Amino acid sequence: MSAPFDHLLEATIDHLKREKARGVKYIQVDANSLGALSGAAPQPRPQSAPPSRSAPSAGAPGVARPERAPTPATPRPPQSAANGQPSPPPSPAQRFREEKESAMAELRERAMACQKCPRLVAARQNVVFGGGDIHSPLMFVGEAPGADEDKQGEPFVGKAGQLLTKLIKTMGYSRETVYIGNILKCRPDTPGQQWGNRKPTAEEMDVCKPYIISQIDIIQPKVIVALGATAVQGLLGEPQGITRLRGNWTDFRGVPVMPTFHPSYLLRQDDLATKRKVWEDMLMVLERLGAPISDKQRGFFLKK
Repeated sequence: MSAPFDHLLEATIDHLKREKARGVKYIQVDANSLGALSGAAPQPRPQSAPPSRSAPSAGAPGVARPERAPTPATPRPPQSAANGQPSPPPSPAQRFREEKESAMAELRERAMACQKCPRLVAARQNVVFGGGDIHSPLMFVGEAPGADEDKQGEPFVGKAGQLLTKLIKTMGYSRETVYIGNILKCRPDTPGQQWGNRKPTAEEMDVCKPYIISQIDIIQPKVIVALGATAVQGLLGEPQGITRLRGNWTDFRGVPVMPTFHPSYLLRQDDLATKRKVWEDMLMVLERLGAPISDKQRGFFLKK
């Protein structure tokens, strides 16, 4: 091949490799460009075939006619099954969504097989990884799974979870349109206890914390709601009580964080004033998200 063609071929291959590394699967090439590329390639010189030992050709006696090299088929862009038109390459937004989903699936697989805490591994029924929409702007973070969550493998499914679900619905969302996770992915073991849950230790949360950090980095939410003092401590390392922290914005890895009471606290208190405090926190979350707030929402849990 000629030197100019070699350089052109190498540059084309390098470009295609870079596009493949960026996630590009298809490149559209029009007919004119294909024609120009075909013309740029040096053509092989025809060579005389060795004398045929079988039937002579129609030309000179005893001389075989040279065979022409088959013309390579012109490459065609991928066709869509629907209309035969070239399938458009995925948009940057679609590639970004696919990358997030792939990264979260890989992280989930690692978490489900985690053996870092032997005591918790021995006692757990399920790893409670987290659930919801990884493309959501809103993320809720709790402390650890309880007995119900450990049994079902999903976060916040007990009584406290049912209350959280109602709170999310009152905000105008649903469990399917937000993401819910915990600092700890396994239920803290309760040796000698027949019922109830225990608070995770700081050491347990430190060991498990890389998982929630990775989840936050993948999801990139616009707002995180930290549910309860233990979640705030595990996430932010903040030892102060939740009564002082709730209702005050803080920050974690560049994401605004709103600390508020854990739903289980609301179940124990069950008074209008405490519910209103949590709801005021959620109103601030909605405002930070730029979500619409109705007059009815602003009036929830107010004395009449």
